[in-house]
Amino acid sequence: MKTTVLEVRTGSAETVADLTADCARFLADCDADEGLLNVWVPHATAGVAVLETGAGSETDLLAILRELLPADDRWRHRHGSPGHGRDHVLPALVAPHATIPVLGGELALGTWQSVCLVDTNGDNTTRQVRLSYLRG
Repeated sequence: MKTTVLEVRTGSAETVADLTADCARFLADCDADEGLLNVWVPHATAGVAVLETGAGSETDLLAILRELLPADDRWRHRHGSPGHGRDHVLPALVAPHATIPVLGGELALGTWQSVCLVDTNGDNTTRQVRLSYLRG
């Protein structure tokens, strides 16, 4: 298995960061052929999603997460900025991992699919994302 860690600057605002190009570069560096790419976020307040980007889906995802997980004082987990408890619930809805088939050295994504980091936690401005390629 080959692995690397990306440092992703997410800033202090909610974000959906497209990692697809980073994943493709990593596979090229691994001389990938057939196998699996695992994308893992080792954080309690971020997740990984496979979704369409560039047509508003990122904004839609963040909007629905704000509705489902409002940043208010309802959360028992209270350290950090107000409403931070919601960020700790996020990985239950947006898993901290995704596994994508690799065929012929390429991500076997659908036409409009991208691999994205989802981060609603403005308290942490940099995230790590571990990419691991397992040859088939």
